[in-house]
Amino acid sequence: MTDKLIALIDGSIYSRSVCENAAWIAGRTGAPVELLHVLGRRETASSDLSGSIALGARTALLEELSALDTERARLAQKRGRAIVEDAEAVIRAAGIENVTARLRSGDLLETVAEAEPTSRGIVIGKRGEGADFARLHLGSNLERIVRSATKPVFVAARAFRPITKVLIAYDGGVAAMKAVDHVARAPLFAGLDIRLLSVGTEQGELARNLAKAQATLRAGGHDARVEVSPGQPEKVLAEVVERDGIDLLVMGAFGHSRIRAMIIGSTTSEMIRSCKIPVVLFR
Repeated sequence: MTDKLIALIDGSIYSRSVCENAAWIAGRTGAPVELLHVLGRRETASSDLSGSIALGARTALLEELSALDTERARLAQKRGRAIVEDAEAVIRAAGIENVTARLRSGDLLETVAEAEPTSRGIVIGKRGEGADFARLHLGSNLERIVRSATKPVFVAARAFRPITKVLIAYDGGVAAMKAVDHVARAPLFAGLDIRLLSVGTEQGELARNLAKAQATLRAGGHDARVEVSPGQPEKVLAEVVERDGIDLLVMGAFGHSRIRAMIIGSTTSEMIRSCKIPVVLFR
């Protein structure tokens, strides 16, 4: 499928939200959905414990270990198929018929890199299966994918809710302007309440860039309001999201800073951690 939407699912509590958000995007854009569940190498690899087995009992125990490895791999495949079947049912129940489901083994990042060139974006949960209760850190797969992705990454919150109010966090950087341009052009955002927020002082280059961003959004049919507030970006953004009932936050994956090539920008990481709404990231 070309121009598909890749929805990454696993056994976490975020998978249903990933599916529901993917269905919402597909319903507004007409994009086909490709559900993708990747079994890690640890789930399918054989273990080698022969070095710790006494010589006399080695043959029998190796046979038993081999049987256990085979059974473990079989169960991982069976569980994986159940995950993709359940996810496909959620998508179809939302009225989306153009959906496929793939179960793959290997490295998640490599698998996504192969699929991404023909996609319009990726939907992933804020945390993965191993991090459901690790509230203070993001899923490692999310960080890896955001660093490598060239298309927008839609980070689903724990629960889906209808999206009407969108806030674009604008810092004047290339990624932020890319986000503005995408919102202006994409049918996904047509008819939604769009706001543009920058943290700092509205003067000089920032003022000029904000005017350009607002003009771009208006050219795309959005009567977007612009707001500039002083303070710390993480705190200001969180307050506006909570105060104004924002449903979706759009921002650059990396801040306008010297360290953006090393890690996800600090503001981005904090917003993903603290926000109870989905976040769309652009590089």
